[in-house]
Amino acid sequence: MDSTLKRALMYRWFIFAVLAAQYLFVFFHRVCPAVVAPELIRSFNISGVALGVLASGYFYSYAAMQIPVGIITDYWGTKKTVTLFALIAALGSIFFGLSLTFGFATFSRILVGLGVSAMFVASLKVFANWFKGIEFARMSSLLMAIGGVGGLVASTPLALLTEQFGWRGTFLVIGIITILLTVVTWLVVVDRPEERGFPAIIEAGTTRPTNIRDIGRDIAMVLREKHFWPIAIWFFFIGTSIFGFFQLWAGPYLMDTYRLSKPAAGNILTMIYFSMIFGGPLLGHFSDNILVSRKKVLIGCAIIHVICWLLMYMYYQSLPILLLYVIFFFMGLAESGIAPVGYAATKELFPAGMAGTSIGTVNLFPFLGGVIFQPGIGLILDRVGKVGAIYPPYAYKIVILIFFIISLLGLVCLLFSKETIRKQ
Repeated sequence: MDSTLKRALMYRWFIFAVLAAQYLFVFFHRVCPAVVAPELIRSFNISGVALGVLASGYFYSYAAMQIPVGIITDYWGTKKTVTLFALIAALGSIFFGLSLTFGFATFSRILVGLGVSAMFVASLKVFANWFKGIEFARMSSLLMAIGGVGGLVASTPLALLTEQFGWRGTFLVIGIITILLTVVTWLVVVDRPEERGFPAIIEAGTTRPTNIRDIGRDIAMVLREKHFWPIAIWFFFIGTSIFGFFQLWAGPYLMDTYRLSKPAAGNILTMIYFSMIFGGPLLGHFSDNILVSRKKVLIGCAIIHVICWLLMYMYYQSLPILLLYVIFFFMGLAESGIAPVGYAATKELFPAGMAGTSIGTVNLFPFLGGVIFQPGIGLILDRVGKVGAIYPPYAYKIVILIFFIISLLGLVCLLFSKETIRKQ
């Protein structure tokens, strides 16, 4: 192998490491309100609804930017896009730590969501120039696993950091780290091997930019496909659970109902991300090589999802702590771990050239679920009211019943989905 090509194959791992570190903060910022929720309520003297609005500010901008960032990345390239958007995320984190009012804190969360919204799409864009064939699929899966690590950092480690430095100091430090990482991004990341003097790794023309007219045509084709909608609606329901409960209210639920400390609650929350890191690739293997089916794996996980919510509803305040660990692990498997299979099922409904558009479009739906349900669950809890400084177990029982019903609806949606994998 030519020595220049060897250097190119080595250098691409530096690019991956930098972008993976940026993507780690995408998940960190997404889930961190679940751990610092009590501090936010006290600091801003807000209700559960207001906490939901504050946390969901991330999702407003993130969801709105999913398609635009693809266009921006096509025209600017990954290096410029990630650098600009990472700086926005860093400022949002610093502003959040400095926030003295609820309104400014919400604005800061919107800035954070805007900043991190480009990381996944832009990273895949540059990977397509540095990794080819099956390598690209593996790197995409590895990137999502790094996101799971970000979720882990936002659980127990964040709980310990906030106890040591306070939530404000923690987010100030996160913002400073992001700025330093952004400098490294500008110095290391290049969009194509040729820009660094390396030979091309993929054939020319593989990543042809898409113009705005083609994007509009492809989106219309996606929305007209009847088999797209069962998966999209299922993703919406999954998003209500992931973002509306586990990434915001699960922490308060464990602390209020089971009287767990913040670190102890954080330990249980980490099971969501362990299942994402280790369970996601396993489910993909089952789908590709063992069952050779998307639909069977999706339905199997949906059944697990229903069973877990049923157990949580029936024993909403009396589950053994060890069983909570198990349930949260399987919840993560049935919500986050299964997502790549759902994206694959969506992509396979359309021609290969529409993969980005179809996945980007369906990716709006889980975040819409978060936007609606994060404040919606807060409203339900506020209607029941607090007992002292905490919500009573009965309030969470109502919430869990709602999610049990939603899990059933998600299962029904998948029954109407189409098997998309091509059996050899």
